[in-house]
Amino acid sequence: MEAVILAGGLGTRLRSVVSEVPKCMAPVGGRPFLWYLLRQLERYGEGHVILSVGYLREVVKEWIRKEGSQFPFEYDFAEEETPLGTGGGIRLALEKARESETLVLNGDTLFDVDLEGLVAHHRAHPEHLITLALKEMKDFSRYGTVERGGNDTITAFREKAYCTEGLINGGVYVLDSRRERLFEGLGERFSMENDVLQKRVGEGLIGGMVSNGYFLDIGIPEDYRRAETELAGVQMRLSDLPVEEYRTLLLDRDGILNRLRKNDYVKRWEEFEFLPGVFEALAKWSGEGKRILVVTNQRGIGKGLMSEGDLKEIHRRMVDEIERHGGHIDRIYHCASVSEADPARKPGTGMFEQACRDYPEIRRESCVMIGDSSSDMAFAQNCGIRGILLRTES
Repeated sequence: MEAVILAGGLGTRLRSVVSEVPKCMAPVGGRPFLWYLLRQLERYGEGHVILSVGYLREVVKEWIRKEGSQFPFEYDFAEEETPLGTGGGIRLALEKARESETLVLNGDTLFDVDLEGLVAHHRAHPEHLITLALKEMKDFSRYGTVERGGNDTITAFREKAYCTEGLINGGVYVLDSRRERLFEGLGERFSMENDVLQKRVGEGLIGGMVSNGYFLDIGIPEDYRRAETELAGVQMRLSDLPVEEYRTLLLDRDGILNRLRKNDYVKRWEEFEFLPGVFEALAKWSGEGKRILVVTNQRGIGKGLMSEGDLKEIHRRMVDEIERHGGHIDRIYHCASVSEADPARKPGTGMFEQACRDYPEIRRESCVMIGDSSSDMAFAQNCGIRGILLRTES
């Protein structure tokens, strides 16, 4: 796999909290943000990474020189002598591309897209010269929206305005060898968003694929602080938890596998968003032969906000995504009751007792419960097993 990372952002809006480094090098949990982007690419194996650099380029180059060998990549640098804009930076970097399809990632955005799926989607639509990964969002005004027509062709890019629900450009693209057609008539300096996507959208050349993966843009201080909480709390710890001695792992769902919906429930698949590091952790534990069980309270069913069928579909697709990334879930247990006294509802032990009936070989001393709430830890205590509290949400 080959990818361009736009690593020359000025980070003007971040100056109040981060200075003297380009945005991609903003420290998150003791590591530059770029580390998380390379970690995302790493799961696809060896590859070629082209870093488009400009502002404070030596910071990026020095870090790659010292730390880049921890990833299985060959690196090239496309160096802007003067600012070229997002489009000019991409075009310059693509001069070093070797493959027929090249991914492009924003250096200040982490979007956990199935990149192989994005490439496959692009290949399945030969009329598109570029395919964008799209993210569904709710109640936002920071981003412009994207509209799609038939055959997943993007038909319009709308300006920023408050929107209750819509698709946004997630900042991850795949372009093929015909990409120069997109840049016809443009000079060295231009904007990818304004001068290419916006102006060429009516020609049917731009496609889109929706992904529900984790999305984080650190371009403003508020979301940079969110990165400090979420990335340091999940991606750097979930796959590194001290669980070697445990044969059976019990995982809470909301807040551990997927993002919590504040004061709400995940009622349909489009609202389900994997947290960062989840795929890596589950693939690692699956490779070690661990039994992985999900135990989750789902009061949304008991409240009539969703059906058992809705939950079954969410879990089917959740498991499919996990398996696509090399992991597995042995079984999912849920309790829909709204009664705190229901013994099947955490911190009651009903779901664990059912798991022990389903898997008679389970031994308490080889079990651990991983959750994000005091209820999860009380559940572990009531079951007589180890509990690990993982704070993944602010």
